[in-house]
Amino acid sequence: MSEQQAALLRPETIVEEFKKNGVTHVITIPDSETNHLYELMEQQDWLETIPASREGETFAVALGLNIAGKVPVCLIQNTGMLESGDSIRGMALDSGFPLVFVVGYRGWTRHGVISDSAARYTEPFLNAFRINYYLIEQDGDSSRISLAFEEARATKRPVAVLVGDEYHGFNR
Repeated sequence: MSEQQAALLRPETIVEEFKKNGVTHVITIPDSETNHLYELMEQQDWLETIPASREGETFAVALGLNIAGKVPVCLIQNTGMLESGDSIRGMALDSGFPLVFVVGYRGWTRHGVISDSAARYTEPFLNAFRINYYLIEQDGDSSRISLAFEEARATKRPVAVLVGDEYHGFNR
């Protein structure tokens, strides 16, 4: 494996972490950025993908699945997360159930030059809602997904996983 490939976050790694943590459903908005991940999730016989039309819907669906004894994950982008504040408050925070949501961190760069306002407001948004988060950029960071699940289960609160590489390699 080349150094460049090792620096990627592969869709297979995300799916492996979901399986390890007993995820049964992923509620998402299919898009071109996560095309390969979506197709890979669709191929798993143990995982059901549920398309939504807006990010805010994903939290209500996740709550219903949690009540039914399932383990849902919301897979959204930061722009949609910002729009979903009331759903996050009402469906995830006030309901008091463990939820991991994976957020594409559009506009983020590790070099600190952030020109996209969606990236600029992502972490302050999560901090304002007192939602802890873990940043992942490459396969070597994938254990942070399990940490997010452990924390969500222990606290019965939502925990975010920010995908900082903007899903490079997820659209093949």
